[in-house]
Amino acid sequence: MVDIIWTEPALADLDAIADYIAIENPAAAAEFVQRVFRHIKQLQAHPRSGSKVPELPGSRYRQLVEPPCRVFYRTDRQAVYILHIMRSERLFRAESLLPR
Repeated sequence: MVDIIWTEPALADLDAIADYIAIENPAAAAEFVQRVFRHIKQLQAHPRSGSKVPELPGSRYRQLVEPPCRVFYRTDRQAVYILHIMRSERLFRAESLLPR
């Protein structure tokens, strides 16, 4: 099993998305955050279970889709690094995976 390491930008992304959802439905926002954490927890045992990022063919980045979002991450032998979370309908920009 590998460690899950959340980057500050990814946590900020998740917080901003949850805040937006909570404007209309606080319970849905809380459930969304719980679903994201449950989905990411599976990466401890199966770090390569996410799909490759279609916009970055051949890259080391992978994604999990937890509607309405995409969770971007990369792995090494000891850890999974959660890098960025974005709403699915937004246009993906590769620079969003670079350190901020």
